[in-house]
Amino acid sequence: MLLRFTKMHGLGNDFMVIDLVTQEAYIQPKHARCWGNRHTGIGFDQLLLVEPPTRPDVDFRYRIFNADGSEVEQCGNGARCFARFVLDKRLTTKRCIRVETRSGIIELNVRRDGQVCVDMGPPRFQPAQIPFKAEVEAISYSLEVEAQSLELAAISMGNPHAVLAVEDIQTAPVHHLGPLVENHPRFPQRVNVGFLQVLDRHRARLRVWERGAGETQACGTGACAAAVAAIRQGWMDSPVQIDLPGGSLHIEWAGPGQSVFMTGPAVRVFEGQTRL
Repeated sequence: MLLRFTKMHGLGNDFMVIDLVTQEAYIQPKHARCWGNRHTGIGFDQLLLVEPPTRPDVDFRYRIFNADGSEVEQCGNGARCFARFVLDKRLTTKRCIRVETRSGIIELNVRRDGQVCVDMGPPRFQPAQIPFKAEVEAISYSLEVEAQSLELAAISMGNPHAVLAVEDIQTAPVHHLGPLVENHPRFPQRVNVGFLQVLDRHRARLRVWERGAGETQACGTGACAAAVAAIRQGWMDSPVQIDLPGGSLHIEWAGPGQSVFMTGPAVRVFEGQTRL
């Protein structure tokens, strides 16, 4: 069968988006691995599935597969593309959309200027909720990697994140430390790894090594986690601008127990069909 899809990106973090509301298909991890290959497939960081809701208080269900076929709980840049997609495809006329994910419900607000604001919900710091192996909750932790001790923050934004402060993201060992931290045994479900360079109280630079995808041009949940870590440790104040290789995101967080709000663009690249 032929399956319609849309290629989209949020700050260069790119996605294949499939409407499973008006189309019927059983998507498996092997499909994500095949389509995600940038040489022999369509090529993307994540595959996004738009599905009918399974509960009455939401508008859609949102599923995410990495290019390696692993299914993940959340993707912030993908959430913005999801909102733009369902409006463009006239699957809804709402500009405030409630969506269920593996990690809970999120709210997507499409502004008149085309920017999308996502209520990502409150960050989680309890080690068991991240998940991260630690006896007690702390603002930062020491992690032993190749006989060196790394100081990092561990946070869940619906998916697990480790945030490391660096002096210069251009020279940060993203491709060396990224996979080592991602697969560290203290992160039982692996982890996304953010390398954060604070510029001033309201602006920082960030590179992210995403689990199952490698370094990406941008990571929405990674930007949220980095902003939360920096605010929590007293390095920055909300609102925060996070500059990623693909562009900038605006992050607001009022403190523990409060939702993180992320605002940024979502862009449609092209439409296509593929054989399932």
